[in-house]
Amino acid sequence: MLRPATPASALAASPLTRGPHPQGSRGPRYSFGLQATPQSRPSAQASGSTPPGTSGVAGDRSGSSSLPCQPPSSLPAPGSHFGNKRSYTPNTVASNFGTSSSSVRDTYPQVLKTPLSAGNPQRSGYKSWTPQIGYSATSSSAVSANAPSVIVAVVEGRGLARGEIGMASIDLKNPQIILSQFADNTTYAKVITKLKILSPLEIIMSNTACVVGNSTKLYTLITENFKNVNFTAIQRKYFNETKGLEYIEQLCITEFSTVLMEVQSKYYCLAAVAALLKYVEFIQNSVYAPKSLKICFQGSEQTAMIDSSSAQNLELLINNQDCRNNHTLFGVLNYTKTPGGSRRLRSNILEPLVDIETINMRLDCVQELLQDEELFFGLQSVISRFLDTEQLLSVLVQIPKQDTVNAAESKITNLIYLKHTLELVDPLKIALKNCNTPLLRAYYGTLEDKRFEIILEKIKTVINDDARYMKGCLNMRTQKCYAVRSHINEFLDIARRTYTEIVDDIAGMITQLAEKYSLPLRTSFSSARGFFIQMTTDCTLLPIDQLPSEFIKISKVKNSYSFTSADLIKMNERCQESLREIYHMTYMIVCKLLSEIYEHIHCLYKLSDTVSMVDMLLSFAHACTLSDYVRPEFTDTLAIKQGWHPILEKISVEKPVTNNTYITEGSNFLIITGPNMSGKSTYLKQIALCQIMAQIGSYVPAEYSSFRIADQIFTRISTDDDIETNSSTFMKEMKEIAYILHNANDKSLIIIDELGRGTNTEEGIGICYAVCEYLLSLKAFTLFATHFLELCHIDVLYPNVENMHFEVQHVKNASRNKEAILYTYRLSKGLTEEKNYGLKAAEVSSLPQSIVMDAKEITTQITRQILQHQRSTPEMARQRAVYHLATRLVQTARNSQLDPDSLRMYLSNLKKKYEDDLYRAEQVPGKTEEK
Repeated sequence: MLRPATPASALAASPLTRGPHPQGSRGPRYSFGLQATPQSRPSAQASGSTPPGTSGVAGDRSGSSSLPCQPPSSLPAPGSHFGNKRSYTPNTVASNFGTSSSSVRDTYPQVLKTPLSAGNPQRSGYKSWTPQIGYSATSSSAVSANAPSVIVAVVEGRGLARGEIGMASIDLKNPQIILSQFADNTTYAKVITKLKILSPLEIIMSNTACVVGNSTKLYTLITENFKNVNFTAIQRKYFNETKGLEYIEQLCITEFSTVLMEVQSKYYCLAAVAALLKYVEFIQNSVYAPKSLKICFQGSEQTAMIDSSSAQNLELLINNQDCRNNHTLFGVLNYTKTPGGSRRLRSNILEPLVDIETINMRLDCVQELLQDEELFFGLQSVISRFLDTEQLLSVLVQIPKQDTVNAAESKITNLIYLKHTLELVDPLKIALKNCNTPLLRAYYGTLEDKRFEIILEKIKTVINDDARYMKGCLNMRTQKCYAVRSHINEFLDIARRTYTEIVDDIAGMITQLAEKYSLPLRTSFSSARGFFIQMTTDCTLLPIDQLPSEFIKISKVKNSYSFTSADLIKMNERCQESLREIYHMTYMIVCKLLSEIYEHIHCLYKLSDTVSMVDMLLSFAHACTLSDYVRPEFTDTLAIKQGWHPILEKISVEKPVTNNTYITEGSNFLIITGPNMSGKSTYLKQIALCQIMAQIGSYVPAEYSSFRIADQIFTRISTDDDIETNSSTFMKEMKEIAYILHNANDKSLIIIDELGRGTNTEEGIGICYAVCEYLLSLKAFTLFATHFLELCHIDVLYPNVENMHFEVQHVKNASRNKEAILYTYRLSKGLTEEKNYGLKAAEVSSLPQSIVMDAKEITTQITRQILQHQRSTPEMARQRAVYHLATRLVQTARNSQLDPDSLRMYLSNLKKKYEDDLYRAEQVPGKTEEK
C-alpha cells in the first residue's frame, strides 16, 4: 500500500536542501473558481474527427483559431446553477521545514536557502535551486521533447566499500526507474559516463558527501563535470535500503516484479532509489499510484561504454561546428516518427549493445522491413500517428496531492490522448500480423493483451466516441469540454450549455460590431488572450488612429489587426469561469474512471516499448533505403570492405572515397601515417561510427562488414586546450590518454589521433612509444594515427603491428612551376613514402623560401641520426613470418565456413605466402650499418 502524502511537519529537520532561488519563481497554485490559469496545449500531431456538434475548423499553428460552431443542442436547458462547488485555499508558503501543518493540502513547504542541512555549510558557487516540476511541467505543452527531465540519485559506499556505486534514475516524462550498482575505480569513469548518457536535469547526493573541506572525490568529479546541472544534497538518512525495497514492492508493476530478486542484495542502488522517490514525491507534490512504475536493473556489462569525450569527438549527437545542424550519427539515422523512438535511438547510440543474439534479432527485423515494402509503409503510417506514450504514462500514474485547474486540465487531456493511443493498437496489430522475424512476432504478441480492449471499453462508457486529439488550441479546448458523454452528470451538462451560450454571445457581439462599423471583423482565439477580434484590410485605407475608440489593445502585423474591447474582456472572464467549472466536474468523473482502469494500465508499458522499438527499426530501414548499406556480421575480426564515412556521405555531393579495413587478434594494432589532410582523422572516425552502427542493430556503409563486439570505445582526437579546467593542449592529451590506459581492456576499440604533439619531438615520440607498448600488451583493437614516422619501426619488435598509410600523388603545376600534392584518400599497406610533407605544406604557404630551405637541411640531419639504429634482423623477420602464419591458422579454425576444396586452396596460398616471407627474411642484412 502506498504511503500517504507526507505532511510538512514530518519533513522537519530539513530532509531536502538546495541552493538559493529567485524570488517569485515558485508561483501559487490556483484553486477552482479563484483565478484563471494558463491552459496546457498539446504539441503532438494526430488526425481525428471533431467532437459532437463542432465544425472541425482547426486553429492555425501559431495558437490562434477560428470560432467553432455550436455544441450539441441536445443538452438540457439551463436551470438553476449547480451547487457545492469545491474551492480550495491557495497554498501558503512555510519559511522552513520545521513549520508544522495539519495537511499538505494546506501548506506547501519552502526549501531552505542553504543547499545543505544544519551543520553542513554550503559550498561556494552553488547552482540555483531546481524549479518546481509538478504534473503541469510534464504536460505536452510545458516540457519540450528535448528538455532534460531525468533526476538521478547517486550514493557511494564508505570505508572498505568505497568505490561501490549505487544509482537510481527516473525520467519525469517516462515513469520508469532504472537502477544500477557497480564497482568503479578511482577515476569514477563509469559513473561520469553513465551520468553524461542520462543528461540529468538534477543530481542528488547525500549531504555527508559534500561537506566543505571534506567532500568526497566522487562529489568533486561530478560537480566539475556537470557544471550546468542542478545539484541537490539531502540527508543521509533518506538513503535507506530498507525503504528502497519497500518502495519497489509497493510501486513496481507485476510484469517487472522479478527486479526484486535482482536488487534485494544490492544495498546501494536500493538506498539511492529510496532517496530518489522521496525527493520526487516532494518536488512533484504528488505520489505515484501503487503498482504503476516500471522498475528495472541495468548492470554495466549489458551495454558498451562510450565516454563523453569520445561521443563529442565522433559527433554522435551534436555537431562540433554547429550544434544546430544534424550532421551527426544521430542525424544520419534519425527518421523516427515518435518522441519515444527518438529517445530510444539516442540512448542506443550512446550505449550500444554487446549481446550478439539481440543485435542479430534487430538486424533480422531491418532486413524484413527492407524486403517487404508493404510492411514498411504500413508500419510507418501507423507509428507516425502515435503520441508520446511514455510521457502520457508518466502523467497518468501520478496522483496529485492537490486538485488544481492545471491538474484537472492535464488529466482530461491525457485521458483523451490515452483513448487516441488505444485506438491505434488494432491498426498496429494488423500491420504486424504477417511478420516473420521473432522480434516483430514477439511485439505482435504483446499487442494481443486483452487489457487494451478492457481499458478502451471502460473509457468509451464515459468519454464520447468522437473525442480525440486535434491540432489547434481552441479545437483541443472544445474536445476537453465535451469529452464526457451527456447525461452522466446533469450539472456538467448545464455548465456546458452555459459555456455554449457565452461563446454564442461573443460571436454575436463581434458580428454586431462588424455591422456597426462596417468592418470585416472575425472572431479569433489564442491560449494567451482568449477570444479576440481580428481584421485583415489595407493599411493605407485604415490607419490605427482611425479605428473606433471602443477597440483596445490594438496590435498590427502587416495587413492584419488584432484587438479586443472592454465588453469582450468581461465575457472572456465569464467564459474562463464557466470553463473552470466544466473542468472541475469533468475531472471528478475522469478521476473515478482512472481509478477503475489503474489495475489494467500496466499493459501500456509494453505498448510504449513496442512503439519506440518498431519506430527505431523503421528508422534504420529508412536510412538503408537512402544509401547502399550492408548487413554486418559478428566474428572475432574487424573487416570492412569498401567502407565509407556515414556523416561525410550526408554532407558531400559525391559519395566519399571508400577504404578497406582488416584487424585481427594477430594484427590488432594499426599505425596510420600520411600527409596532413590526407584523410587519417576521417578514416579513424569512420571505423568507430561503423562499429557503433553495427552494435545498435543498424546496417553499415560498406560492401561487406564483419565486427568484433567492443565493450568499450575510446577516442583521443581533439587537440584543443580547455580553459575551464586550466588544461593546456598537452595536459588535455595526457588526461585523455591516461583515462584510456586506466580503463581499456582486451575487448576495447581504441582510436588515437596524433598523440604527443603538444610537447617537443623527443618527448612526444617517447610518450607515443611507451603508450603503444602498453596497448600492445592488450588484445584491444587499436588504430593509431601519427606524424612521428620513427614510431612506425615498432613493428620490428612487435609482429602484431601493421603499418598503413594514405597515398598521395605529385602533380606538376605548370603555371607556378612547382609540384602540388593530389590527395587520393586511399589507404595502403606499409609506411608512407612521403618525406617532409610538412615542409611541402609550408612551402606552398607564404613562409619565406630561405626558412624552408634551412628547415629541410636540419630535418635531413636529425632523421639520419634517429633512423640509423632502427634496422631489422633476419631472426626478427623469421619470427614475424611464423607469428602471422599462426594467427591466420587460428582465425581460420575459428571462423572458416569454406568448403573442403576452397579451404585446401586457401591453406595452400597461406603456405606459399609463409615461404615467401621466410625468403625475404633471409635477405635482411644481419648487422646494422654504422655511418
